[in-house]
Amino acid sequence: MKVFLAIAVCKILRFIGGLAGKGSSLPGQFALKLCPDVLGRVRLPAHVIAVTGSNGKTSTVEMIAAILAADGKSVVYNKEGSNQIEGVATLILSNCTLGGKMRGDVLLLESDERYARHTFKWFHPSHFVITNLYRDQLTRNGHPEGVFDAVKDAVHPETTLVLNADDPLASCFAQGHDPAKVKWFGLDECSVSTKEHHGVYHDGARCPVCKGRMEYSCYHYAHIGHYSCPNCGHMRHGADFSVTALDLQAGTLTINGETEISLAFKSIYNVYNILAAWSVCALTGVGTAAMAGVINNYMLKNGRMVTFTLGQHRGTLLTSKHENSVAYDTNLAYIAARPEPCTVLVIVDAISRKYFTGETSWLWDIDFDRLNCPHVQKVMLYGKYCNDLAVRFKYSHIPADKVEVGEEIRTAADSLRDAGDEDVYVVTCFSDRDKLLAHVKRD
Repeated sequence: MKVFLAIAVCKILRFIGGLAGKGSSLPGQFALKLCPDVLGRVRLPAHVIAVTGSNGKTSTVEMIAAILAADGKSVVYNKEGSNQIEGVATLILSNCTLGGKMRGDVLLLESDERYARHTFKWFHPSHFVITNLYRDQLTRNGHPEGVFDAVKDAVHPETTLVLNADDPLASCFAQGHDPAKVKWFGLDECSVSTKEHHGVYHDGARCPVCKGRMEYSCYHYAHIGHYSCPNCGHMRHGADFSVTALDLQAGTLTINGETEISLAFKSIYNVYNILAAWSVCALTGVGTAAMAGVINNYMLKNGRMVTFTLGQHRGTLLTSKHENSVAYDTNLAYIAARPEPCTVLVIVDAISRKYFTGETSWLWDIDFDRLNCPHVQKVMLYGKYCNDLAVRFKYSHIPADKVEVGEEIRTAADSLRDAGDEDVYVVTCFSDRDKLLAHVKRD
C-alpha cells in the first residue's frame, strides 16, 4: 500500500508540476517521505545505465538515449537533468504502473557524482559510465579524491563499469572490481596529443594511488592522457573502445580503426562524450552501423552549444560550467583553434544555479592566455563579476586594449549588434546562458 501511495502521489504531483513547467524533484521528494525504500521495491528493466563524472554527463546521456531509441528501444531518462535522488525518484515512479513495474526497455540515468551513493542505495545499475573526475565546484565538492570516495560507495560488485582509461583517478574505480566487469574507453596518441602539460595547474602530477610522481607519454587535455607511475605501477589500461585517429580541424574521428565519424562540434570534450556513449551502447548490443548512423554529425540538443545571429555576427555560445576550469579551458581551446577573426564574450553573472556563493578563486585556474592569439580581436568581460574577471585578465598576457569590461549583459549584446561582422563566441554557464540568448536570434 505504501508503494502504491508513493507512486500515485508522485504521478499526481508530476502532472501538476508539468502544467506549471516545474516538478522534476518535488514529486520524488514527497514519494520518498511516504515510502523511503520505494526505489528498491519497484521492478526496473534489465538494462539500467547510469552516467556520472565531473563533465559530460548530460551530453553523454543524450547521445546514449538517441542511439538506443534509434535501435528500437524504449528509453526512460532524465532529460531535465534532475540528477539527485529526488529527481531520479520522480523519473522512475512517474514511469511506473501503479503496481510498481517501470515501463520502458532501458532506464538511463544522469547521476550527480556526490549523490550517486544515495540514488543507488536501493538498486544498482547494470552499466555505470564514469566520464572523468577533476576540479569542479570546489566550494561544494572539495577535492576530486573526495568525489571519488563518494562515487565509490555507489559502485556495486555486479555492475559493469565503463571507465575513461585516460583519467588516472577515474581509472582507480577498477581496483578491487571484477576485471570481467570493467570496460575501458580512451584515445590513442593522436593529433591533439602533446608531450607537455598545458594548463594553470596539473592534477595528474602525482599518482592517485601512492602519491608518487606520475609520468606521461602524452596529454590529450589537462591531466587526461597516457600515464604511468614508476613507483606503484598504476598506469593507463588498454582501451576496449578507442579513438584510433582524430583530426579536429577536419572534424573526423575513427573508432577502433574501422568506423569514421564526422563531428558537428570539433571539441575534445565531444570526442570523449561520443566514445563513452558508443562504448556503453555497444555493450548493450547495439550494432556499429546503428551507432554510427546516429552519432555521425550529431548536434547536441541540450543547449551546451547554441548557434545564433546577432546583428551581422554569427555567434556560438559554449556552455562552460562556472567553478570548473577544465570546462572553460577546453572551450577556450576550441575558440583558439578556429582561424576566423572573432570577438569573445565571457559572462559571469551568477556563480551557481543551486546555491549562493560569491567565491571566484576558480577564475585563476582558467588558462585565459589561450585567447592571446591574433584572430581574437576583442575580449568582452560582462556580468556581475566583471571586475573579478578584469583583475584576472590583468595577470594574463592579453593586451589591455583588447579587453572591454561592463556589467550589463544587454549592453554587451547591443554593442555587438550595432557594429562589426566578425564571429562571436560566448563563454558562460547554464545559470547565465539565457541572459544573453534573450537578446539574440537563435538558429
